[in-house]
Amino acid sequence: MALSRFRNSLMTSLRLRVLLLTLGVFMAVSVPAYIAFGWMVDRTTIKLGTLFAEKQVLYDRYRGLETLFREASLAETLARAPSVLEWAQDESDPEKRERGLAELEHYRLAFKDRSYFFVVHESGNYYFNDRDNAYAGKQLRYTLSPENPRDGWYYKTITELRSCQLNVDNDDNIRVTKVWVNCKVQADGRTLGVIGTGIDLSDFIREVVDIPQVGVDSLFVDQSGAIQAHRDPRMVDFHSLTKDTKAKSTVFALLDRPADRDRLAAMMRDVSDGGQEVKSSFVTIKGKRFLAGVGYLDQLGWYNVSLMDVDRIIERDLFTPIALLLAAMLGAGAALMTLLFKRIVLDRLARLEHWVRRMQGGDYSTGHSDLGKDEIGRLSRAIDYMAKSVGDHTQLLERLVRERTEKLERLAHLDALTDLYNRRGFVDAVSRERNRAAREGGTPGLLLIDLDMLKRINDSFGHHVGDAVLIEVAARLRRSARNYDVCARWGGDEFVLLISDCDEKRLPKIADKMLASIANEPVYYVPGRALPVTVSIGACLVAPDETIEDIMKKADAALYAAKREGRNHRVVFEPPADRASIAD
Repeated sequence: MALSRFRNSLMTSLRLRVLLLTLGVFMAVSVPAYIAFGWMVDRTTIKLGTLFAEKQVLYDRYRGLETLFREASLAETLARAPSVLEWAQDESDPEKRERGLAELEHYRLAFKDRSYFFVVHESGNYYFNDRDNAYAGKQLRYTLSPENPRDGWYYKTITELRSCQLNVDNDDNIRVTKVWVNCKVQADGRTLGVIGTGIDLSDFIREVVDIPQVGVDSLFVDQSGAIQAHRDPRMVDFHSLTKDTKAKSTVFALLDRPADRDRLAAMMRDVSDGGQEVKSSFVTIKGKRFLAGVGYLDQLGWYNVSLMDVDRIIERDLFTPIALLLAAMLGAGAALMTLLFKRIVLDRLARLEHWVRRMQGGDYSTGHSDLGKDEIGRLSRAIDYMAKSVGDHTQLLERLVRERTEKLERLAHLDALTDLYNRRGFVDAVSRERNRAAREGGTPGLLLIDLDMLKRINDSFGHHVGDAVLIEVAARLRRSARNYDVCARWGGDEFVLLISDCDEKRLPKIADKMLASIANEPVYYVPGRALPVTVSIGACLVAPDETIEDIMKKADAALYAAKREGRNHRVVFEPPADRASIAD
């Protein structure tokens, strides 16, 4: 009966038919419009979240490098120090022990934690000193044993291919919990021990991990996924080097689904293989979806993982009023709604998406935000602010990379005490100079300069006076050399000077000039107190086809002859046939 009355009204009432038609058009338009709107919002949110994830990972990566890589670089440099290598190969020699401990104490002041440790492989002796210098004179703390499980970190470290390893551990013997930097001491392919420092775990978490960012949780994991740094110390996996994989507290245990664990493991493999710098994907943790970003700190062997709650970073509630606005406009008419929706919503979102794509391509210029006061305008300004933040972070990262590169160049090629070239920097400079000489037809000369009686100065006045003498001698050599000559500290109390455009007549004159620049004036190591200082010099010309080893052998032979003839003396190398007296 009711159906019959409805049919009758439909046939006789235009209002009802228009109403039903309008409702049908409304439904026909609203459904695809809703789907399109939701798709665009999701796509924009995912793109923004992914872009934010990648920049967050890079930001965390270089924050971690700033703290950890400096310590690892210093530890690697210390592991190659000649005094440490000599001591590790002859631990019982008192002089070598004294020089080795002096070198360790020198580096202790450079480490952030003001502490160091050194394990001599042959004896298993463990040397340690802390920021308070509490163990001065008694740095030998205990002896490691392969049968002691707590010493397993050492025997695990010496079997690894990497020269340096990181390990979050609690040392029961010295009762400290730190992020330990373990670097192998090696010579001629043999492992002589392990040397390094530690960073207090709470300090590391406060400086690197526990940064207040809404919706972002940063953590660092090792190759097996074991958590090495987290704002919640209870989640950190201690003793990772010696633990069985099943007993470790890993990042994979946080994920709800096996598929997410496999995806995260694949992302870690991709970034460590060098295919991509950063990988990101959605994972589920405790029933909630997070965007996971993964980067690889290849110098340290760690991964930095950032878990981002996209819903907290980009509030989806901002889009709810827009949906209500669409429904109101569609009620006024499907045709008008379509036009207004396109002009008010879709076109603006398209511009916003275009802007996001430009950001994704690396263009973080601001000033493109919508000036409207509605939700899209606020979202646009929020994205404008985010673009500025991402751009600032990118500039900061680039500056940090430049600064780190400059620091690494200095560490690699300059001597820390005298600010001259070190051995590596000098070898590179010799190669460049010989190439230039080959092109221009010149002949370089070389002076091997040995500081007389430095050991007596160190023994009588202390190493700090010896260091002051080395610094002053280096400064005088630098002042006496020409701008295009290359001066370097070859090692210990030896310096080397590469002379451009030299010949047999000029070489002894330049050597005499260097002797005079050192011997003519004493070295004032404190105001009013001076020491007479002299050097012995071995000089030689550099032939085009000689290796650096051959050149240094000639210079060393001449230096040996100068030493035999007395201090403050120079000898120019002559071929064996012309200097039988020296050979004898």
